[in-house]
Amino acid sequence: ERYSHVMHIASNVESEIADDKTALDVLKATLPVGTLSGAPKVRAMEIIDEFEPVKRGVYGGAMGYLSWNGNMDMAIAIRTAVIKDETLYVEAGAGIVADSVPELEWKETMNKARALFSAVKLAEEGMQ
Repeated sequence: ERYSHVMHIASNVESEIADDKTALDVLKATLPVGTLSGAPKVRAMEIIDEFEPVKRGVYGGAMGYLSWNGNMDMAIAIRTAVIKDETLYVEAGAGIVADSVPELEWKETMNKARALFSAVKLAEEGMQ
C-alpha cells in the first residue's frame, strides 16, 4: 500500500479459534508481533527490555475491537502519536534484517514519523 510518506506491506490474517480458546487468547499469543520485536520472540523481548529505557506503550500493540460474539478486528500500532502532559510523543520504526542498510532504515523511520508530525500540524491549524 502507498501512503503519503512511505510504502507499506499490509496483510489480512484470518483464523478459526479452537473451542477451548477465546479471541483474547489469540491476541495474547500473537503480541507483540514478530515484525516489531524480532525473533525468536522471547529472547528478542529480553534484549528490547535491556536496551530500551522506557516501555513502548501502545506502540507495537494492537488497536481494534472485540465483539461479544467473539469476532475481533485488530491492527498493529506501528506509528503512534500520544499526548501526555501537553507533550507529544511520536513513535515509529523500521524492520531491521540481515541485509538492511542502516541509513535507509533511519530515513524510513524519519519519513514515518514526519507523517505523524504533519498530521498534528494540520490538526493544530484546523483548530485556529
